[in-house]
Amino acid sequence: MDKLVKGISKISVLSPEIMTVFVESWKQWDLPRDHLLLREKAVSEHIYFLEKGAIRIFYHKNDKEVTEWIAMDEQFFLSITSFFERQPSRLIIQTIEPSVIWGIHYSDLMQLAAQYHPVETLFRKMMTGSLILSQQRMDSIQFESAQQRYDHLLEKNPAIIQRIPLSYIASFLGVTLETLSRIRSAHRN
Repeated sequence: MDKLVKGISKISVLSPEIMTVFVESWKQWDLPRDHLLLREKAVSEHIYFLEKGAIRIFYHKNDKEVTEWIAMDEQFFLSITSFFERQPSRLIIQTIEPSVIWGIHYSDLMQLAAQYHPVETLFRKMMTGSLILSQQRMDSIQFESAQQRYDHLLEKNPAIIQRIPLSYIASFLGVTLETLSRIRSAHRN
């Protein structure tokens, strides 16, 4: 729970009383590798915090899995459109490693945000941060080369290469596995 409190505090400071009430609404799961947190066509009911482990968010396109996001230790994640619109998700969320995950249910979060202005502020900051990350990802795909995307990925999270299958990384970067191998070879030289 300490890492959850730390993760929340990085986004917005809550008083000890409100933090206690807020954190009590989160549930913890110890999940095995390849566990589906969100299935395609299900409604996303939670915002998650990944205490330890790794997950990927992906979708199917032309009979292929396309990795949209990879989260590792101490990151928040969700299926934004499904969570807010209360509609079935096109996205799938799956653990890549055994993971310790916390989640807060939509109805609990909405109730707490209505009841406590600091929780509403935290929620707004979380969503703003998520939108910024989405925009940065789109900008990266549109304006950077595959090499630049790979370099930025390593810069932000050097452990990703040791922990995440290369096929997921290639998909996340929008390149083939062969292209990723060439980029990695050039990077080592």
